[in-house]
Amino acid sequence: MERLSLREELGKNTYPGRGIVLGRSEDGKKAVAVYFIMGRSENSRNRIFAEDGEGIRTQAFDEAKLEDPSLIIYAPVRVLRDDTIVTNGDQTDTVYEGLAAGMTFERSLRSRTFEPDAPNYTPRISGLLHAADGGCHYAMSILKSDGGDPASCQRFTFTYENPKAGEGHLIHTYQCDGNPLPSFAGEPKAVAIEGEIDAFTQMLWQSLDEANRVSLFVRYLDLADRTYETRIVNRNRR
Repeated sequence: MERLSLREELGKNTYPGRGIVLGRSEDGKKAVAVYFIMGRSENSRNRIFAEDGEGIRTQAFDEAKLEDPSLIIYAPVRVLRDDTIVTNGDQTDTVYEGLAAGMTFERSLRSRTFEPDAPNYTPRISGLLHAADGGCHYAMSILKSDGGDPASCQRFTFTYENPKAGEGHLIHTYQCDGNPLPSFAGEPKAVAIEGEIDAFTQMLWQSLDEANRVSLFVRYLDLADRTYETRIVNRNRR
């Protein structure tokens, strides 16, 4: 499958919503995890990413303007031993607790469906990056309504073993802007991962629509010694 350009894929879409990229760095030495959020409403835009242990949490930038925190305040990234969990909602905790109890990634998500935000019924997208013994593999999941029908949930899981250097996959919540917002369709997109963390982070941030981008998280995890570098970019700065 041809690797798409993240610059082009994100640059041509004014509203992909929330997105996850997992893969392997261009030099093959690092596992890569990305999470970004966008927002159209004031409540959605009133957020920042903040480090929380080995993971991150979303926080209100201005607490006085926070309206409904139920779908916007959560831990997008958590780490359990060799696993990095990345999701667009509080199912991060569901996966973490499931893995800790010996369940698989897919089974952990069986208790969850899409978000209850009619008429969009935003998909729950999740990623699991496993890095151990000098290598890595990852899985991605999407839980979505069947054409906007809240009575029907479609569940898809995609797994990628021993990814090639410079290769990753992108999944996001929405196909594009709209009202209601159309859910992501098809498989995660094969994308190229190029450059070191700072250049890669800058490219991603600049590619996201300036009017709608809110926050970006990027992590490069060294497969040899398990150290990592993290970059966080927030539209709102304290």
